[in-house]
Amino acid sequence: MAKWTPKHEAPEPLEGPVVATIIGGTILWFVLFLVQVPFYGWYADRNATSWIWTCLAGAGLGLIGIWYVRKRDAAIKRARAAEADGLGEAP
Repeated sequence: MAKWTPKHEAPEPLEGPVVATIIGGTILWFVLFLVQVPFYGWYADRNATSWIWTCLAGAGLGLIGIWYVRKRDAAIKRARAAEADGLGEAP
């Protein structure tokens, strides 16, 4: 079987407001958790409490994501500044 080779180069990755996107998603997960907590008994009667805990887990993982993307964004900015100053690493 022949190995597949691409016919054109892959496009550059899209860069957008990553930090804002992750913060928005984290807030959404936490709001969904808060909306469902008053109905815990209803979920428990139907053996569906995992819906509530999934929202809390999403909010917790979102906090980790916020920390990660802020560090990544800062590292990208430092690398661009170093490259602009001519302090970048030689190829």
